[in-house]
Amino acid sequence: MTENSNDSLFEFPCQFPIKAMGLSADDFDLIVVEIVRRHVPDLGEAAVTSRPSKGGKYAAVTIMIEASSRQQLDAIYMDLTAHPSVLMAL
Repeated sequence: MTENSNDSLFEFPCQFPIKAMGLSADDFDLIVVEIVRRHVPDLGEAAVTSRPSKGGKYAAVTIMIEASSRQQLDAIYMDLTAHPSVLMAL
């Protein structure tokens, strides 16, 4: 099913990177993956990349998903930004 509405710049389904940033912690990657997996159950390990900031205080996790709708993306971002460990989601 393809979603083509005037309020969306994307044609769904599409590959879409979800990026979350937070303080560097051993479980930050796992927190972000768990949140995204609620909305994308078939998420594979190869879809996840992470890297620390230059000073090592922060971490960025990028997850490439196959987005099925704008509503799915909105729900992912709402859950990510609601988590206290996530400082920013792009």
